[in-house]
Amino acid sequence: MPIPTERSAVRFRVRGRVQGVSFRAATRREAQQLDLHGHAINQADGSVEVLVEGDAKAIERMADWLQRGPVLARVDRVDRESVAASGRSGFGVG
Repeated sequence: MPIPTERSAVRFRVRGRVQGVSFRAATRREAQQLDLHGHAINQADGSVEVLVEGDAKAIERMADWLQRGPVLARVDRVDRESVAASGRSGFGVG
């Protein structure tokens, strides 16, 4: 029987050329592969907010991926903030 892992949650703000380059869709695919839950939402300032919840190691892998993003993106900066895990399910884009 697998040992349950404690869920962590992190909110990232990704800045650069991250809108109009399939960043959110690629982020959702990456999150699903890592079994992370949350969302990727375009912000009015041109950044993308990425909220992920799940295993801490998977979140760190996502953090590494966000530093590069998909092929057409140019990531200039990624800010992160730990937030309370709330049992999110699925991964949405907006």
